[in-house]
Amino acid sequence: MAAAIAASLLEECKRDGYAGYDPFDGLNSKLFDQLGGNRFPLGRLAWLQLHKRSPLNLRPLVRVPKKRNPKGIALMVMGLLERFSALNDATALTEAVELGNWLVTQSADQEKWHHRAWGYHFDWAARAFYVPRGKPNAITTCYVARALYALGTATDDKQFTEAAIDAGYFLDQLHIEDGGCEYYAYIPGETAFVHNASLWSAALVAETAVRVGNETMRERALRVARQSASMQRPDGSWIYGARGHHSFIDGFHTGYNLEALDMLRKATGVREFDHVIERGMAYYRRTFFLSDGTVKYYHDNVWPLDTHSVAQAIVTLLKVGATDENNALADKVVEVAEATLYMPSKRRFVYQRGRWVTNRINYLRWTQAWAFYALSLYAARRGTLP
Repeated sequence: MAAAIAASLLEECKRDGYAGYDPFDGLNSKLFDQLGGNRFPLGRLAWLQLHKRSPLNLRPLVRVPKKRNPKGIALMVMGLLERFSALNDATALTEAVELGNWLVTQSADQEKWHHRAWGYHFDWAARAFYVPRGKPNAITTCYVARALYALGTATDDKQFTEAAIDAGYFLDQLHIEDGGCEYYAYIPGETAFVHNASLWSAALVAETAVRVGNETMRERALRVARQSASMQRPDGSWIYGARGHHSFIDGFHTGYNLEALDMLRKATGVREFDHVIERGMAYYRRTFFLSDGTVKYYHDNVWPLDTHSVAQAIVTLLKVGATDENNALADKVVEVAEATLYMPSKRRFVYQRGRWVTNRINYLRWTQAWAFYALSLYAARRGTLP
């Protein structure tokens, strides 16, 4: 069933040319811009949150266009590569190459940022900062670099592997030392310390360092990883980040952290993070899953049921350790997600199901691309591809 759903998701995404809406794309509204709303920081934030939280899709009314998102496309590439690896499906590889070629053309201004890097296709307003569309960020760059390197390895095309390696140098530029704290920033010029962005950057910098033989970069990435490892709580958890409004604990960011640490230890061959990962995985399993496989959003609250959280849960369980216990839990997660979040008549997943209201807006990057990648990985790893 997972393989069939993944195939349906792929067809649905292809039908729109892999363009779609995003929970955070409200500021792409042509109407809001014409009314001058972008001049007011609080207005931007309120407008963005309106579109993110509304269960009704207002975007067509306010003229938000469907667009491709580099991170969403990277997830599609990774899912296609899982299908190619498991099935030797030349069609999947051809599709991945076409999307990879598009990603290469979408990197941010190299003259300004000196290396390959990627950002979102929308202006992004948060409490701590405002990021104009196209400005690169760590997480998008990490996912694109990971997809491109895997694509280059599968095709022996150096344009992809070289772009991915160059992105590692960009991520290394985000290194910050502040008051004895060492980390990689989420966004150039900003100093917010967010564990998942710092750890993913550390993993990609470490991979780049090993590929090019740069010991200085490798050691810097390890120091950054040690910083977040040292801030893991005794129960195995991490709060989101270091600022006051970052004190929440959720499932998919916890999964990001564990996956990044696992990537880093595999790239460098070090074993010093084993106990951190083991403690974190134990916390992750006992905290973010109900007995039937339902994935919780927060450590202290099930709601909302979220397709993104489910997808990262599948990825974390299958890639970090891949034990019999993790595999069995992944089986449950897939089964309950199909029953509670998948819409067979529409051949896609809902965004979020709340206690009282379900948001069925079709988001490519946040929802369908994540589901496609996770289910393709699951089908390949668990032997359910036809």
